[in-house]
Amino acid sequence: MTFLNGIAASNGIAIAKAYRMVEPDLSFEQKKIEDASSEVARFRDAMAKAKSELEIIRDRAKVDLGPDKAAIFEAHLLVLSDPELNNPIEDKIGSENVNAEAALKETADMFVMMFEQMDNEYMKERAADIRDVTKRVLAHLLDVQLPNPSMIAEEVIIVSEDLTPSDTAQLNRQFVKGFTTNIGGRTSHSAIMARSLEIPAVVGTKTATEEIQNGDLVIVDGLKGEVHINPTPELVEQYKKVHEDFETQKAEWAKLVNEPTVSADGHHVELAANIGTPKDLKGVKENGGEGVGLYRTEFLYMGRDQLPTEEEQFEAYKAVLEGMEGKPVVVRTLDIGGDKELPYLELPKEMNPFLGFRAIRLCLEEQGIFRTQLKALLRASVYGNLKIMFPMIATLDEFRAAKTILEEEKQKLISEGQKVAEKIELGIMVEIPSTAVLADQFAKEVDFFSIGTNDLIQYTMAADRMNQRVSYLYQPYSPSILRLVKMVIDAAHAEGKWAGMCGEMAGDETAIPILLGLGLDEFSMSATSILKARSLIKNLQKSDMEKLVQQVLNMQTTDQVIEAVNAAVK
Repeated sequence: MTFLNGIAASNGIAIAKAYRMVEPDLSFEQKKIEDASSEVARFRDAMAKAKSELEIIRDRAKVDLGPDKAAIFEAHLLVLSDPELNNPIEDKIGSENVNAEAALKETADMFVMMFEQMDNEYMKERAADIRDVTKRVLAHLLDVQLPNPSMIAEEVIIVSEDLTPSDTAQLNRQFVKGFTTNIGGRTSHSAIMARSLEIPAVVGTKTATEEIQNGDLVIVDGLKGEVHINPTPELVEQYKKVHEDFETQKAEWAKLVNEPTVSADGHHVELAANIGTPKDLKGVKENGGEGVGLYRTEFLYMGRDQLPTEEEQFEAYKAVLEGMEGKPVVVRTLDIGGDKELPYLELPKEMNPFLGFRAIRLCLEEQGIFRTQLKALLRASVYGNLKIMFPMIATLDEFRAAKTILEEEKQKLISEGQKVAEKIELGIMVEIPSTAVLADQFAKEVDFFSIGTNDLIQYTMAADRMNQRVSYLYQPYSPSILRLVKMVIDAAHAEGKWAGMCGEMAGDETAIPILLGLGLDEFSMSATSILKARSLIKNLQKSDMEKLVQQVLNMQTTDQVIEAVNAAVK
């Protein structure tokens, strides 16, 4: 039995077989063969297996992801059955007596190079299809497994170096019971998505992909941040009991699902949820969410090969607004960049993408993309209580420019006879220290603030939240961070505006007492954290937490703050 330590990224216990989402070694040697006919038969067998696999993937994609995603695999199937590709491979095996792997690669490389040199976008895309299909057939020839989450048909725990947001979004909750990664932290996007999907996760183990093989029995302890590989039967039984106890605790919290969030001395706050897709609404409702405090619209743009249309976006926004039945929905406009890339936009590589051309900066330059999204949002606004939030705002000029574009699109729609909600609150995500420092001026022009602590902390501490070597500097409870948060909340209240928080700090049980004392109006978090947070707030006196705030703001270190919170919340 092997044991790994990591970071508890999503609560819960998962026990299942490992499924490695790790790219396999597809290297091979060119060999001379004696029996060309049996080698051709081996090639045809690999092709048949690849075809069968792609048909399953296509059919599941149609159901889970829609026809547009399934079309990608239709194209792959067409390539697979194309005699223009297959016949030269078989001819090469027969005439040159080389192994199928070598014949496949040489022929495919020739076609890829030919298509890539054509001055035609459609033909260039075919080059990518040939590359993908070749890789799949080669894997079958070498008898190795290509990872594909859509092919999973039994209960598993995903093991990988990391998971991209689009990888995580494709995980089937029915079969994927948990995951563990080599890198990442509580605020990495894979961790955030795991909490949305209610999948236990341990990240940052460093060596999970080295230690865990396909089929190994794995326990993911998302409560303590531990991973057990091929555990003893005794340990499995112990963890089944831990799992039962956790489910019992969740059942207790579930009794609060229809309760308002009110402190012990009668102060009401709003507990909202962070979501990535309309499908996440089920979790919001089941966990008693009082609104959506952050709808991450970038997931509409990811995991596809072209921008979503205005109509596609309109339908998604409408579904969320209608689904929340009049409760507030804060939609963040496109926040692409950093670790969230759109390959089809072909943006230039940057030395430091987190501080580069991303979010509102991209939208103000690529106005066609921005205006399409705003039109879809404005059209959907009549179906619910919409609030629009611009991300990564650093200056008042950026906010004013974004607001002007929104107003222009609104007037165009009205002039065309389209209905648009009369009042749509317009806010900004406060994630850049300069914005927090100037919050008193921003508060005169915005309708609300939502504090994005995931980035605000990393920018304030000059510590990349994805870099484990400096993870000790990612300190949500640092007095410096708490002072910035106070500045934002106080600035909002001085102008009669509300302040929320949509970073992971909002659902953190150490931070919640401080945030209550600071006067935060809205706490937006992973849906699965809502009931636990409501239970905690119900037992806190806001007046006591205000006194706690006076203490912690004058402390010097994070450890002192944690100690003070633990003493105040017994």
